[in-house]
Amino acid sequence: MHTLISVLLLASATPVLAQPAALAAAHTKIAADYDTIVAEVIELTEIPAPPFKEALRGERMLQKFKALGLVDVHIDAIGNVIGTRPGKDRTAKALMVAAHLDTVFPPDVAIKVRREGDTLHAPGIGDTTVTLAALLAFVRAMDAGKIVAPRDIIFVANVGEEGQGDLRGVRHLFSASPLKSRIGDFISFDGSTVGRIVNGAVGSRRYRVAFKGPGGHSYGAFGLVNPMVAMAGTVTAMYKIAVPTDIKTTFAASTIAGGTSVNSIPNLILAEFDMRSASTANLKSVESQFLALIDASVAAENASRDTKYGRISAVPELIGDRPAGSTAANDPLVATAARILTAGGYDAGLVASSTDSNIPISLGIPAITLSAGGGGFRAHALDEYISVERGAFVKGITTAFDIVVAAASIKR
Repeated sequence: MHTLISVLLLASATPVLAQPAALAAAHTKIAADYDTIVAEVIELTEIPAPPFKEALRGERMLQKFKALGLVDVHIDAIGNVIGTRPGKDRTAKALMVAAHLDTVFPPDVAIKVRREGDTLHAPGIGDTTVTLAALLAFVRAMDAGKIVAPRDIIFVANVGEEGQGDLRGVRHLFSASPLKSRIGDFISFDGSTVGRIVNGAVGSRRYRVAFKGPGGHSYGAFGLVNPMVAMAGTVTAMYKIAVPTDIKTTFAASTIAGGTSVNSIPNLILAEFDMRSASTANLKSVESQFLALIDASVAAENASRDTKYGRISAVPELIGDRPAGSTAANDPLVATAARILTAGGYDAGLVASSTDSNIPISLGIPAITLSAGGGGFRAHALDEYISVERGAFVKGITTAFDIVVAAASIKR
């Protein structure tokens, strides 16, 4: 009974879908397009899009956007592929719907989709070429239902979501793009397991720290300061930080490189560190402690060993900065997604994650990240795969489509 009341309350507070006949035609088109959507998932997955090298996949999405009749189709200065489906009021704040082009896999990873029954196997297929294909399916379905939204829907296949891409594609859209003032709501589609609503932005601060010293022979110069000791002191001290418990906050010492040989005191050690939280205050607290302990570890090493040929120093370089924040649970965008997911039998749980939505959320623009498809597993692994079982896959694409159509009627 409580669940029913919640659904009714959400329904009364959020926009309605398009006319039933139009939706029925759109849904029929999605179901009829099943083979086309799956073929596009395979096609797009097999076009390489390693970090910072998304151009080939972007060019193919550009061609597809043009073929679908979207207007103002172009590739922007940073590589985002953009096309607009005009709405009734072209002066209204637009709904932006995005999926990222890039994968985490470097150029030397060969990508070939293998189909086994209802399962497609390939690195990057669930994160997230399945949602690129979903964007195309949405446009075809709107055409079939002759659905014209109250406002423009701007479709984007963006670059730079993964890793050290550091959300550069969406960051550009909201900072340097001529479109930035036009965006009223933002939906990112990422992954194929439909159900959750990412309305919380897990922020991150990532550093590469260069620990430097004079170096020398491991035997002949024994007793000199060693940058590896300062690095080790930093890692050990980091793992003594007491993280806040109100909102999940994490840290990790992630990579290490440097040194010249086993019989040398190194003159350079590079280490990378990651800190995350959905709380800006928590993230700043851990970051400030981390930066202070670098200085303390360097000072401790310089006080412990010989510095006659030079002292240890450390240079922290910020290599990742994802802002934290959240879109309120009662915002019409979140409520719309929750209502439609719940009606479809999905969980509709609200969660926090690090996605392209971090950028608009940090600017106070309502944004969520959703999924589209029939389920995906082992993201970021070489054995990544998705399910394309017809029933679940069509339902997942259709549900995502319904959210887009309803969100396009939100007035800002």
